[in-house]
Amino acid sequence: MYGLGKLILTVAWVLALLRGIINDFTSINIANSMIFTACCYESVAMLALIKTKAKKYFRFQIAITILSILIFNVATIFEASMNMRVVIGGVGVFAIYLLPTISYFTEKKKSFFKTFYVLCYGGFEVLILIRTIYRYLYPQDQIISYGTLDSLYSICLFLLSLIGIVGFLLLVKEKQDLKIQKLLDDKNQFFSIISHDLRGPLGSSVSLSELFLENIEDYSREEIREISEMQHESNKNIYKLLENLLEWSRIQTGMITFSPQNVLLNNLIQENLELSKNAALHKDIKLIFESTDLIEADVDKNMIGTVLRNLLSNAIKFTEKNGEIKIKLLKTGKLAKISITDNGIGVPDSIKENLFRINEKVIQKGTENETGSGLGLLLCSEFINIHNGKIWVESEPGEGSSFKFTLPLETI
Repeated sequence: MYGLGKLILTVAWVLALLRGIINDFTSINIANSMIFTACCYESVAMLALIKTKAKKYFRFQIAITILSILIFNVATIFEASMNMRVVIGGVGVFAIYLLPTISYFTEKKKSFFKTFYVLCYGGFEVLILIRTIYRYLYPQDQIISYGTLDSLYSICLFLLSLIGIVGFLLLVKEKQDLKIQKLLDDKNQFFSIISHDLRGPLGSSVSLSELFLENIEDYSREEIREISEMQHESNKNIYKLLENLLEWSRIQTGMITFSPQNVLLNNLIQENLELSKNAALHKDIKLIFESTDLIEADVDKNMIGTVLRNLLSNAIKFTEKNGEIKIKLLKTGKLAKISITDNGIGVPDSIKENLFRINEKVIQKGTENETGSGLGLLLCSEFINIHNGKIWVESEPGEGSSFKFTLPLETI
């Protein structure tokens, strides 16, 4: 987008310099409209580097650009003087660059390249403002005069534009380096989680199988059954962990394809409740599904199914025997809201904020000492983010937990 802005700006200046050779409409109206558009593209690229969710800022930039183009063209139609058109152009460009420049100055995370870049555009804004005020106070009948101020303005503008391009490229590189570093840190933390959590169930499974091999003749049928159940539980934990590991690695390597389709969420929830029924029966936990409406949404069925299964599995894990888990589906505005609420042991405040972060280790055993890596919740967070939804937890220790997430009902 930044490169496209520079390309449009170059074409616009060529058209402006051809005035007298080509018609005035092209060399004035179209050329200046392209200059405003180029500035908009560049400013949006600037904002995209520091704002993760910058759609409202983009709309603001587009609105200012359209307004500047309209005012300039209306002024031209009504035969405004050359000097007035220069003033309008200066004010328009200044207004377009103002928001991203202020955003960079107020950004909390400072760096050398970011400071270097914003100083270039701060100087650029000051130059535009000084020249615009000067042209307003001392009108001239030329686009560019050969006075000291305009000559200084042109030289500084060229240098700042050149430095700005270099600064932008360095800033992009810095952002990519930070992204790569974060991925490396996440990978290291990820393998730390896996190595720690695989050791427990694998060690347990190996020990139990060793007991069988060495002393199977000494055990009664009931003891063999008990050991088999324990080994089965360890193997289930290993399988679940490896399943989540595979899903997580596919997300990180871009191997998972997001394939939304129109799905009746009520049916999807019922399907996954059926899959969780046996685990709930083992602890005599009642599963209750409540919904007053039939709600359809464009979602990736496999991803949301994984989210539901992971959240239901966690709810069962942290709920005492004879407990109760409620799944609610409701429509709030343009969102579908799903909550899975249990009356179990709850989530301590000390780990609540870290549940969806890979760089924080979360350890909490279930009501029957069930273990987990926390990887399931990371998957949930990734899948909900892909859907442009939100996931969070509300919980009080000893009073149960409510994991909630939203999905947009509009087409993604």
